[in-house]
Amino acid sequence: MVDPYPFIKPLLLRLDPETAHELTLRALETGLVPPAAAPPADPILAVELFGRRLAHPIGLAAGFDKNARVYGRMFGQGFSFVEIGGVTPQPQAGNPRPRVFRLPDDAAVINRMGFPNDGADVVEGRLRARGAQAGMLGINLASNSSSADPVADFTGLVARFAPYAGYLTLDISCPNTANGQLFLDPARLRDLLAAVAAVPLTAPRPAIVAKLSPDIDAPLLEALVGVLLDARIDGIVVSNTTARRPPLAGAHGSERGGLSGRPLFGASTAMLADVARLTGGSVPLIGVGGIAGGADAYAKIRAGASAVQLYTALIYGGTAVVARIGRELAALVRRDGFTSLRQAAAA
Repeated sequence: MVDPYPFIKPLLLRLDPETAHELTLRALETGLVPPAAAPPADPILAVELFGRRLAHPIGLAAGFDKNARVYGRMFGQGFSFVEIGGVTPQPQAGNPRPRVFRLPDDAAVINRMGFPNDGADVVEGRLRARGAQAGMLGINLASNSSSADPVADFTGLVARFAPYAGYLTLDISCPNTANGQLFLDPARLRDLLAAVAAVPLTAPRPAIVAKLSPDIDAPLLEALVGVLLDARIDGIVVSNTTARRPPLAGAHGSERGGLSGRPLFGASTAMLADVARLTGGSVPLIGVGGIAGGADAYAKIRAGASAVQLYTALIYGGTAVVARIGRELAALVRRDGFTSLRQAAAA
């Protein structure tokens, strides 16, 4: 099947980013975007994540499907796991527009969305109506910007969404909201994790993971990872977008917000390696930031990731990137003489 994205990409890139994204979601919802005609995943790519076997390690990062509208369709586009959200307890409009800026010369995006979403009631209703899916579902959870009790926001969301998820992500590192980074303080994080651990959950219990910022220094990173390990966290996502600005070619490079895409790759991968060293392989790590090809995914795996996620690459390459990354990744694993992705990660 011919990939239609190269033909419609010029039109989408001429539109406002949020308008283009909404059109994409509607096309997926209505079936105008057919399922990917990709071959079965190469067996060498099979991984285990949070006790579940996945055909390959490539997942969709949070932010694409904020409101649980098309997550089932994204499994059909080839992702082995999909993370929806971020979801807040109450509906949230987010920051004023414009708040998303493409930097095509940098293969990057800057956003200051501020967690706009339909709220927990609406998202849960969609999850309940659609039932179980073929792949593993993650749900990204966040506190409302105006909340006076962010800990209660998170504990309530964990209790509410646990029945629907393979894992729940505590998004404690968003650079774009008032409460987005409160829990990058070790004492506050310890209190949050204790409260989350006290939430009564029935089996099967979802994995609880935390998403870290790439903008923290080495001593703070070590302290935060220590708190996460003491709390017996089930996994860590490395990393969120960055508020820092490496040299950028794009005209919007000075916009405020979180930078994602290719310029984030080096810093997020270096941080991933640091977190892998600090955890000693004791918990699964999900590598995010700048993945657009098999070599990028392979670098994340070799740095310690059990699985990887992408989003920005879809804007510039469409969903065909999923199958391409899988093919390239399998070739690299074989090139280096490994018989499985797990073996490559452990080397």
